[in-house]
Amino acid sequence: MLIPTAIRSSSRWSTPPTAPRWIWSTPPDCPLSDRSAHPARGGHILRLPISGDRSPGVECPTHPSLYIGARIKGSRIMRVKTRLLIVLAAFGLLAAACGGDETPATTAAQATSETSATTQAPAGEPISIGLVYDIGGRGDQSFNDAAAAGLDKAAAELGVSTSEASANEDGTNREELLALQASEGADLVIGVGFLFGDPMANVAAEYPETNFAIVDSVVDAPNVAGLIFSEEQGSFLVGVAAALKSETGIVGYIGGVNIPLIHAFEAGFLAGVQAIDPSIHVISQYVTEPPDFSGFNDPAAGRVIAQSMFEQGADVVYHAAGGTGGGLFQAAKDYSEANNTHVWAIGVDSDQYLTAPDFQDYILTSMLKRVDVAVFNTIQAIQSGTFAPGP
Repeated sequence: MLIPTAIRSSSRWSTPPTAPRWIWSTPPDCPLSDRSAHPARGGHILRLPISGDRSPGVECPTHPSLYIGARIKGSRIMRVKTRLLIVLAAFGLLAAACGGDETPATTAAQATSETSATTQAPAGEPISIGLVYDIGGRGDQSFNDAAAAGLDKAAAELGVSTSEASANEDGTNREELLALQASEGADLVIGVGFLFGDPMANVAAEYPETNFAIVDSVVDAPNVAGLIFSEEQGSFLVGVAAALKSETGIVGYIGGVNIPLIHAFEAGFLAGVQAIDPSIHVISQYVTEPPDFSGFNDPAAGRVIAQSMFEQGADVVYHAAGGTGGGLFQAAKDYSEANNTHVWAIGVDSDQYLTAPDFQDYILTSMLKRVDVAVFNTIQAIQSGTFAPGP
């Protein structure tokens, strides 16, 4: 169970504190429950450096897969003690088992009890990994890039050979690309995104001796692992950050496509905002409706939607829209410069303060989903012969 083990704050400050305050969220078996001995990097805690400094969060060595709110610029705090007590009550949302930490890593963490659908590659022959990105591909600064980071780490640290492909603009070739990777002898084929669900089910049946993994979905097949996450939990924490930072009492949420997966981001964000101040108004808008999934890769539309939210008074906007988020960042910069003010964007999936360096002054924080960790752990399980299918 994910439990807030300690919250440090004061009721009111007339000047910024000299040291950052922390919100901790660790499971009871986590060594980070001892806050006197946190490691220097990684993490599934939310750190609020109220002083304005930017510092990394902390990654628990036993729960590596969730890294929430890694970097947060200085927050405006009003009656923080009272508000954070409300957060404690609202943390019932986080009652799922260790949140996005254990869920996305099931293919690695649970793999010790099950065997792979195929044998390991012969000694001396590198493991072959095929990865297929969804629309937008490598370079989207968000979801696909998170998967790419895990693949790159596996290539560098595990010595695996890799092959990459990206779905076309309408995604009609997802199944073809999966089949191509399998036909070329990949030991593991990874599909990045829930839209690979049906295509992967078909290809996995055609190649029963090949291992597959899918991000954000579960395929009922004996050779497919599902890499799933608890997006609402990290979204709750960035909702807290947005509410603490907002000066107008209005914040925004942009979802890529109006589907249940993206509703989870919105629900967590709304709960986090309301836990701090129920009077804050949240403007929500989705870019597209299914079956149009272009909302995950349309920066122009994201820019228009964000501009409208800023004009309506929002001063912090969170997106769960993949590559569309680039438009939010541009809108935050443009609106701030044109109106001699400062509005904020909150990124998703990757640490977008780092992946979108041109907009660092306008990115408050990011909700890190750690797809990279799930991808790396799954590849590592293939190499060690401990790959486990299932969710």
